[in-house]
Amino acid sequence: MSSFFGRMFRISTWGESHGGAVGVVIDGCPPRMQLDLEAIQRDLDRRRPGQSKITTQRRESDEVQILSGVFEGKTLGTPILMLVQNTDARPHAYDEMRDKFRPSHADYTYMAKYGIRNWQGGGRSSARETIARVAAGAVAKQLLREWAGIEVLACVEQIHHLKAEIDPDGFTSAQVESNIVRCPVPAIAEEMVTEVDNARRRGDSVGGIVLCTARGVPAGLGDPVFDKLDATLSHACMSIPATRGIEFGSGFSSILMTGIEHNDAFEMREGRIRTRTNRSGGIQGGISNGETIYFRVAFKPTATVMVPQDTVSEAMEETVLQGRGRHDPCVLPRAVPIVEAMTALTLADHLLIGRAGGQWGR
Repeated sequence: MSSFFGRMFRISTWGESHGGAVGVVIDGCPPRMQLDLEAIQRDLDRRRPGQSKITTQRRESDEVQILSGVFEGKTLGTPILMLVQNTDARPHAYDEMRDKFRPSHADYTYMAKYGIRNWQGGGRSSARETIARVAAGAVAKQLLREWAGIEVLACVEQIHHLKAEIDPDGFTSAQVESNIVRCPVPAIAEEMVTEVDNARRRGDSVGGIVLCTARGVPAGLGDPVFDKLDATLSHACMSIPATRGIEFGSGFSSILMTGIEHNDAFEMREGRIRTRTNRSGGIQGGISNGETIYFRVAFKPTATVMVPQDTVSEAMEETVLQGRGRHDPCVLPRAVPIVEAMTALTLADHLLIGRAGGQWGR
């Protein structure tokens, strides 16, 4: 089982939902970078459980510990190891799942592949492993900001049937964090909170869409064939638990346009080449064009619901499973920092690859 991601800015994650801790090793982070530990913790706080009435009520502080790779607040260029202790695990809540496969979870497929599984919270297939991604992504964000002035920012655009109209260049971090659902449009955000809370009360769940932007990305990041920037971003985001789709720029709506309507015309603006529109989402031919990169990631409804569901046991007998434990009725609010993290990790990797090839100087 591989738990590595990246080529030059490379991470290895470890840990399970109800084990002692989860964590990450970052290999390839450049030396002498002043590391903002508070910024890392802020992103983990945005991901942590128990932060509002519409998230899982598992109570974890998710306080990060850095055990190597940093000295006097600066990176050493050596591997950075970060970990977060699990302090509120309740494996007994999963006793019924010991020999029953949860519908739409990884239980059956994990067993089919490995012949063994950790039924306590899903083990390695649990979204709790994303703590490691967010911690590493917070470091990548600092690298992007310091080296290239790049800002990665995401928000909730849609939950179930409720959709906000959001300009990829027109929302701020303060607006995103102003409400518990992380939608920068207050009126729709209130409706979204009600929608999620109603699903929670029914023992049900809902899905939605996260809009992610990367602002200030210079032209020239990415490769033209297998490691296209949009391809590697897709790989990164589709590896997040519960993702079901991704689209860049105009995405699937582009099929309703003609080529003349869809093309982004070039012009000179502010002394450099720009595009008049940005239907390409900041990427053309797999390479960044200097405009804001933006894309949308779709998340399915949370698989665990609090109603009886038909299933099959490990003994291959049909049975019924009653959902238990503490789960998100909607993953979207906590998915926002995870999408940001995977985006930042991907861009940091491309930035270092380009610099190693002589494309970018510090």
